[in-house]
Amino acid sequence: MNYAELGQEIQSLVGGSNNVDSFTNCMTRLRLNLKDPSLADAEAIKQLDGVMGVVEGEQLQVVVGVGHAERLRQEYEKIHGNDGGGAAGGAGAAVESRDIAADTRKNVKSKQTTKIQRMFQHVGNIFVPVIPGFISCGIILAIANLLKMVNPDIATHPWFGVLAGIGGIFIGALHFIVGHNTAKEFGGTPVLGFIAGGLPYMTALAGIPAADGVDAQPVSIPIFGDLAPGLGGIIGVLITAWFFTVIEKRVRKVTPAALDLFIVPVVTLAIGAAFCLFIIMPISSLLMKGLTWLLVDFALQTGGVIGGFIMATFFLPMVMLGIHQGLTPIHAQLISDHGFTELLPILAMGGAAQVGMAIAVFLRTDNPKLKTAIKSAFPIGVLGIGEPLIYGVSLPMFRPFITACIGGGFGGAFIAWGMQQAGLFGAGTFGLSGLLMIPVITAGQWLWYLGGWAIAVVAGALITYFFGYRKEDADRVYGTPEEQAAEATAAGDSAAEALAKGKA
Repeated sequence: MNYAELGQEIQSLVGGSNNVDSFTNCMTRLRLNLKDPSLADAEAIKQLDGVMGVVEGEQLQVVVGVGHAERLRQEYEKIHGNDGGGAAGGAGAAVESRDIAADTRKNVKSKQTTKIQRMFQHVGNIFVPVIPGFISCGIILAIANLLKMVNPDIATHPWFGVLAGIGGIFIGALHFIVGHNTAKEFGGTPVLGFIAGGLPYMTALAGIPAADGVDAQPVSIPIFGDLAPGLGGIIGVLITAWFFTVIEKRVRKVTPAALDLFIVPVVTLAIGAAFCLFIIMPISSLLMKGLTWLLVDFALQTGGVIGGFIMATFFLPMVMLGIHQGLTPIHAQLISDHGFTELLPILAMGGAAQVGMAIAVFLRTDNPKLKTAIKSAFPIGVLGIGEPLIYGVSLPMFRPFITACIGGGFGGAFIAWGMQQAGLFGAGTFGLSGLLMIPVITAGQWLWYLGGWAIAVVAGALITYFFGYRKEDADRVYGTPEEQAAEATAAGDSAAEALAKGKA
């Protein structure tokens, strides 16, 4: 893939650099926040070489696949300052065919317009850029833990401390990074967001020890009681950094330009710090404790297999509604507090069941386009990238989506049972799923995860095979085999005519 050329073509088709407010990438997509989405030619972008699909909206998402998204973003960053005069690369020359996955994603995303859904989209934009850090440090830490399991004495070796330290770098800096990204997402000054991320974690909140070594007295405030470093966690950082941007914008409106540098940041920090310490941190602490109790103590430890079944079953519908991003700060906080997130292995069962669904549909169907879609999406589905299977196969036909969700519930129930038997365990990082999650499962409990994954695949396959597939659904979405044959013939005739004209 020529990333520089593709980036230039994308820029020209979204209305030039002036129409791109900001951009980033996730594991599979280049994400462009557009000022005026109507200027983007999504259909032309879909036809570009290397583009697998496009999700339209205020944030235009160009799907290029695992490994390509990061490289495309790097090249796009180099040309973003240009207006992108490149031609569309013959975008209209190819015979137009319906992109089922892209159309489904577009329809789903177009319905995610409530204030709550938009709020969760902001949360996703804040955390998507940090996923490579979680993955890299998480895997390094997993290697260190594996070495310690094989040889416990290695923990005393200096180089083991270095390896474990590398793995812990990201978690140690997470609050600063989240504060920075939050300010950037909401239009504030990123370095002020960085400072906002550090406020809730100040060691001074634990109190200053007396000279005679007496234990420090923590900082206290009326009503809420004692403060402590980290009170409110990542949610507190998110709210604090967002509040900084609100203050900054309002102060800037009434500040003369000549005094901006001196007044705006100082006033923002002073007011923001007061709100953070006296209001945001205590309230965020109560919120985080409530969420942790609900999802871990109640749903998992008390609810057991029933709680695991419910969470795994309803995770993909949460994705469809656009509210799953609200769990990301909770994952981050659990990793920061416990060293792992208990929730992620259970939620990943929804993706595992989609793999089983794909096997069942492939065995049942005689639809060529549907079989092709499954063949292309299946390998990366096994590795945990489930979007092509969800948006390209199960969700358009809907019944397989429901049966796969139910199948995932059985895998979630098994893992929850495993946590009751072996003690809590989880994923030491997020951003990985499928079989790729195995190395980061903590406490040596990866067999429980693998067993749950296998159960979800088998359950998703069996339930879909007997109850989820209908031929009329496949024909409605992809067209009958006869219609596909006619379409291919027409496309061949059009190509032949074009070639004949070219020779003439």
